[in-house]
Amino acid sequence: MRWTDRLRNVKIALVATAVLIVAASLFVSYTLTRDLQEEEKRNVGVWAEAMRSMAQADENTDLALVLKVMESNHTIPVIVLDEADNLLDCRNVSLSRRELRDSVASIQARARSMRKAGHMMRLELTSSGNGESLGTLQICYGESLMLQRLARYPYVQLGVMALFLLIAFFAILSSKRAEQNRVWVGLSRETAHQLGTPISSLMAWTQILRDTYPQDPMIPEMETDVERLQLVADRFSKIGSRPELKRDRLADVVRTTADYMRRRAPEQVKVSLRIEHEAAEAEAMLCAPLYQWVLENLCRNAIDAIPNGIGRLSISLAVREGRALILVSDTGKGIPRKDFKNVFRPGFTTKKRGWGLGLSLAKRIIEEYHSGRIYVRDSQPGHGTTFAIETDIL
Repeated sequence: MRWTDRLRNVKIALVATAVLIVAASLFVSYTLTRDLQEEEKRNVGVWAEAMRSMAQADENTDLALVLKVMESNHTIPVIVLDEADNLLDCRNVSLSRRELRDSVASIQARARSMRKAGHMMRLELTSSGNGESLGTLQICYGESLMLQRLARYPYVQLGVMALFLLIAFFAILSSKRAEQNRVWVGLSRETAHQLGTPISSLMAWTQILRDTYPQDPMIPEMETDVERLQLVADRFSKIGSRPELKRDRLADVVRTTADYMRRRAPEQVKVSLRIEHEAAEAEAMLCAPLYQWVLENLCRNAIDAIPNGIGRLSISLAVREGRALILVSDTGKGIPRKDFKNVFRPGFTTKKRGWGLGLSLAKRIIEEYHSGRIYVRDSQPGHGTTFAIETDIL
């Protein structure tokens, strides 16, 4: 299992754990809210019975106790209506300044909302003497401020938790990227430093060989390879510092890369280059050695992906909507769609041997140094892959 797959599984596990925590929090909150609702409903029932006792009071009724029960409600909004929806009494109902202009109508509207929500009790009044019906009262009630806060609290808590996790995630991600960048920079500069001594020796030996065998046709090829090594070392030394961008023709950089890959590609891999007419003179601000390295990296990966070393590598340059578009296509084994973004992550590789740093470094060179964009334009397993590079032109 690749490390990216393990990382994806870890993320899934963390998300599943977070979902379970959220579900448990919501369930506990729902249980507490439901219990408090039932408690408030019972309290409203006691209050309604006190109201009944008050309405049916006679000389034997303990009004002090009734009044004490009725006055004990300081939190639950209660509205009392008669059968015709006329307002008789209300308690703990707060109105806005606009509602105060017609408070009776506003309270009646509030009572209708409570009744529509199912928060209503009907209270039958009868005469204590002969049991004659004195009418029906509608006791409408709402949720107390405490209950409303309790119902909202889990969502506020989850919002704060999500914000904290988001900040922590980005902080960890930024720290990880900074650490990776420091490792890459150190590794690159150390590589450039280590290459310096053998390259200098090779340059001296090629000069000796040229002086000794001036007619040998292999000497120029050796010098070309040594110059190539010097260019590679120069590229590594530039990583980690902001490269100097110069005005350069993209067609020259692309053509140089294609010519180099034709000489280095297997014989049965056909390398083709197509430069559209309007792109032939297109210029951009480039660090040509680094930009060319990105193209070479894409081409090498394309050649490595071609099965049995038999296939095609196509490079094209065009201009689309004020930007240069470079496409590098192959007839290789392709990339699954789920890995389109993973290929640019450090450590991702499908090769048996490889560090998985090439494309991540290419992405940094294109997007951070050249303000461009690099991405997988298209890929189908078994049919090939197309990488695209977009760069602003002058």
